[in-house]
Amino acid sequence: MDLSTVRTVDAGAVRVVVDAMGGDHAPLEIVSGTLAWARKHPADTILLVGIPEAIERAAGGPLPPNVQVVAASQVVDMDESPALALKNKKDSSIMVAMDLIKQGKGDALVTAGHSGAGMAAAVLRLGRLPGVDRPALAVQMVTETGPFVLLDIGANVDATGHNLYQYAHMGSIYAERVLGVANPRVALLSIGEERGKGDQAIQQATQLLDDDGSLNFVGNVEGRDLPKHMADVAVCDAVVGNVTMKFFEGLATFIFDLWRREFTRGIRGPIGYVFMRAGVHRIRDTFDYERMGASPLLGVKGMVLITHGSANRRMIEFAVEAGATAARARIPEQIAGAFRGQPRRPQA
Repeated sequence: MDLSTVRTVDAGAVRVVVDAMGGDHAPLEIVSGTLAWARKHPADTILLVGIPEAIERAAGGPLPPNVQVVAASQVVDMDESPALALKNKKDSSIMVAMDLIKQGKGDALVTAGHSGAGMAAAVLRLGRLPGVDRPALAVQMVTETGPFVLLDIGANVDATGHNLYQYAHMGSIYAERVLGVANPRVALLSIGEERGKGDQAIQQATQLLDDDGSLNFVGNVEGRDLPKHMADVAVCDAVVGNVTMKFFEGLATFIFDLWRREFTRGIRGPIGYVFMRAGVHRIRDTFDYERMGASPLLGVKGMVLITHGSANRRMIEFAVEAGATAARARIPEQIAGAFRGQPRRPQA
């Protein structure tokens, strides 16, 4: 989530709920990153959810005045079945955190834990917004001319054409009403730019979007077109979206690793780096995926953001910032308002 593009509609204080026990490096990295953000934002409140003793050890000292610990006795492990975990672990940190959002005690929830459990808990505890059949996990991807929204990147692996049609609407709403993109271009990510290319779900979504006519639907885009910013919203199922997102991240790391080796090679490498250092740093900042913080789950009755399970404290700090900013932008209310009164379509 690129925070510089989010339009804040409420500058008031917010309450961010953080799943302290979720993630590969929990609770140490989660708590450390959260406390770093909390100390910089004393007007906002943090609710750290998890095993109190573990949180206290990770904190390594007194908590800031704006941080509260909410006890949860169980943890959903990263390799657990989401359905079984939510059934057998009612007092897990993700379930307790989700209940705080449902009860109106928090404005946004951030978790680096099991993404399947987080999304399942959001649907189970919060429910879907009226008119939404399935939620979608969205992310902003970097291009030279600004970010575009990619969804779904992890919520549903078996999306139908009707689901893709709804993702297109939610992505367009997100881009237009939150990121400020006027009349965003919406495209389906497929194996060819020609209409009719793609699987049955893409063809069904194409027909639905053509028949609808309310979106600025530009047809299909291929993977190579994404960095060219040929669409403001790229729609796909979760498998394609997740692979695309992680390929972008891995490619950026690979390219910078190549540069690093070249700049340390021989005598000319270090000299070349002296002249190129400022530009390299600017490009690195552009492709720094940790700054995106977390991805919003669109279509549920609450602001839920999911970040990488491998997130370190720096990324968690960005994730908490993303949660606070998303809460102020009232993203669920924006989507609910646009979907209100919209006729439901049968499954394609």
